[in-house]
Amino acid sequence: MERKQAQERVEELRRQIRHHDHLYYVEDSPEVSDEAYDRLFRELKRLEERFPDLLTPDSPTQRVGGEPLDSFSTIEHAAPMLSLDSDPSPEAVERFDERVRKALGPEAEVEYVLEPKLDGASVELVYEDGLLTSAATRGDGLRGEGIIANVKTIAAVPLRLREDERPVPPVLSLRGEVIMQQSAFEKLNERLMEEGREPFANPRNAAAGALRQLDPQITASRPLDIYLYDILAAEGFEADSQWEVLEALRDWGLRVNDLPRLVDSVEQILEYHSDLVARRDDIGYEIDGAVIKLNDLAARERMGSTSHHPRWAFAFKFEPRKEVTRVAKILASVGRTGVVTPVAMLRPVEIGGVTVSRATLHNREEVARKDIREGDTVRVERAGDVIPQVVERLPQPGRKRGPEFRMPESCPSCGTKLIERGPFTVCPNSFDCPAQLAGRLIHLGSRNALDIEGLGEETARLLVGEKLVEHLPDLFDLEPEQLVDLEGFAQKSAENLVAGIDKASHAELHRFLFGLGIPEVGATVAKSIARHFRSVEALRRASEEELQEVDGVGPKMAEQIVGFFQEPRNQKILDQLLEGRVEIIEPDEEIEAGSLEGLKFVLTGGLERFSRGEAKELLESLGAKVTSAVSAKTDYVVAGSDPGSKYDKARKLGVTTLDEQGLLGLLADKGVDV
Repeated sequence: MERKQAQERVEELRRQIRHHDHLYYVEDSPEVSDEAYDRLFRELKRLEERFPDLLTPDSPTQRVGGEPLDSFSTIEHAAPMLSLDSDPSPEAVERFDERVRKALGPEAEVEYVLEPKLDGASVELVYEDGLLTSAATRGDGLRGEGIIANVKTIAAVPLRLREDERPVPPVLSLRGEVIMQQSAFEKLNERLMEEGREPFANPRNAAAGALRQLDPQITASRPLDIYLYDILAAEGFEADSQWEVLEALRDWGLRVNDLPRLVDSVEQILEYHSDLVARRDDIGYEIDGAVIKLNDLAARERMGSTSHHPRWAFAFKFEPRKEVTRVAKILASVGRTGVVTPVAMLRPVEIGGVTVSRATLHNREEVARKDIREGDTVRVERAGDVIPQVVERLPQPGRKRGPEFRMPESCPSCGTKLIERGPFTVCPNSFDCPAQLAGRLIHLGSRNALDIEGLGEETARLLVGEKLVEHLPDLFDLEPEQLVDLEGFAQKSAENLVAGIDKASHAELHRFLFGLGIPEVGATVAKSIARHFRSVEALRRASEEELQEVDGVGPKMAEQIVGFFQEPRNQKILDQLLEGRVEIIEPDEEIEAGSLEGLKFVLTGGLERFSRGEAKELLESLGAKVTSAVSAKTDYVVAGSDPGSKYDKARKLGVTTLDEQGLLGLLADKGVDV
C-alpha cells in the first residue's frame, strides 16, 4: 500500500473508531460487535506502525502509553473550581431560592438546572483547536495536578472533539467528574481480592486513586468513566444559559449526564430530590444529592461568588446513611490545634458501601449529653456521606453498661496536663506534642501553605515517630541519607522529598502565614494580611487594632493572631525558621495593594508580554476580580490577538476595552512596572 492510500485509510479508520467510541461510551448504543471494532483498531495500529509519520496525538491508539512519571506537574485552572454551599434540609433550599430572587429582583424570571451531585473526583479538561491538550485534578481549586496521560486512558473522554453539530472554540476549558460505575467497581474489587490485594472502600476512592497513579498503565486498568457539566472558560463561544452549555457539551461529543431537569420553583426542586432519593441505589453510580444551578449565566455573574462557593448554586444533599453497631472502645485523639477528641472504635459496619470502624464523638460535653460508653449499641451515620459520627445510643433494657467515659487528665501523645477551653479539652504543648507536630507538618506542607511535594499524612507521622523531626524547624534540616532506610523510602523518593522541602523554603509570605496554623487564619485572609503588613516582623509587632484594619480580620481573629505571636514558644520556633531555614518572599512594595480594588476584568485573546494566567494573577494581586464572562458590570475587557465574541459583546454593552498596550498603560498609572 502506498503512503497516500495508507493516509486515506488511516483517516477513515480513525473516523469510524471515534464514531463507534462515541456510540458505545457516550450514547450507550453500540452498532457493531466487539469483534468488528477490534478489527478496525488492529488495522489502524498496523498502518501506524508501518507508516510512523502518520501517527498523531489524537489517534485512538494513543490512549495508553508513555513511561511512568516521577511526579505530577502543577497546573493553574482557567477559572477557580469552587466548592458548593450545601445542606440536606428543604428549609435551606427555600432560603437559597429566597436569596437568589432577592438578589435578582422581583421582575426576574428565575429558572434552575437540577443535576445529580456526582460522588467522584472533579477534573478540568482543556481542548485547543478541538484536541485534548491538558487535564488536571481540582487540587485546591486554583491549581491542580497535571494528569493528562491518565485522563487519556478514559475511553469516554474524546481525544478530539466533534465539530459536525457546532464549531469547537479555539480554547475550551471544561469541568467534569471522573467516577466509577458501581458494577465496574465491584468487578475491580473482586479482581484485587483474587490477586491478594486490598480492595477499595468505595467507588470515589477508587476513581481518585486511579487518577493519581504515576503510571498511566495502572490507570488504564481501572474502569473509569466521566461526566462533563460546566465550561470554565472558552474563546469564541458564548452561551446564555446552563442548559445551552449542556447542549454544547453534547454536541462536541462529550459525555453529559442524562438526568438534568429545568425547573422554576422550590416545589419542583423538592420533587426532583425525592425522585433521586428513590432511585439512588438503582442509578448505577454514586450520587450524594442534587445540585441546583441558576440557569441564566448573566444573572450568575451579577450574583458572584465567595472565596469558597458560588452564590448562584447550591447542593441539596441527601440525609446521611445510618447503621447500628457497637462501641468497642473510646480513645482520645489529639489534633493539629491540640484539641483532644474522643473517638469511638466500632465493631466494623458497612454504611453506604464503606466499612466504618471508628467515629468521632466530638468533645466531652457531646459524650456526656449522649451518654456514650464502651459496649453501647449506637446508631452511626456518615455525615455528608464522608465523616462517620455517632448519632445516638440505643437503649438495651436489662443489659449492664460500662463505666462513664472520662477524658484523660494528660495528653495521650506527650503527657502534658490537659486544660479545658469551653466544651473542648486541649493539650497546651503546642509545638512539642508529637501528635500536634505531625498535624502541623501536614498543614505546613498542604497546597495552600508551602505545598511540599511528598509530605503527606503518612510521611509526616513517620518523620515525627522516628524522631527525625522533633520541632518544626527540623524539617528544613533533613538530608536524604536520614530518610533512605525508612519504610516506604528509597534513594530517589528521599531526594525528591528533600528537594521539595528545599523548594518550599523560599516561601511567599501569605503561604508561610497560613502554614503556621494560626487559629482563625485561613488561606484567603492570609493573603490580605500579607498584602497589608508585607513582612513577618511588621506582623509580629502589630496590635489588635492595626490587625482589624485588614479586610476580613475581626476582633476574635486579631486577638488570636496577637496571642500567637506573643507566645514565647512560638517566638522561638519562628526565630529558628527565619534564621537561615526559610526565606520569605515579601509582596512587591512597588505594587499598591488594592489599587484596582473592586474592578472587574475579562481577558480574551492572546497576550504577548505574559500569559493570560500571569495577567490574571497580577490583576488579582492588585485587588481586581477577573471573570470569564462579559456583562454590563464588567469594567474592562482586555483584548489580545484573536479576541473572539467577548470583544464584540463588550462593545455592544459599552464596556471599556483595552488592548495589551492599554493594559500596560493602566498598570503603569498604578505604579506597576511589568
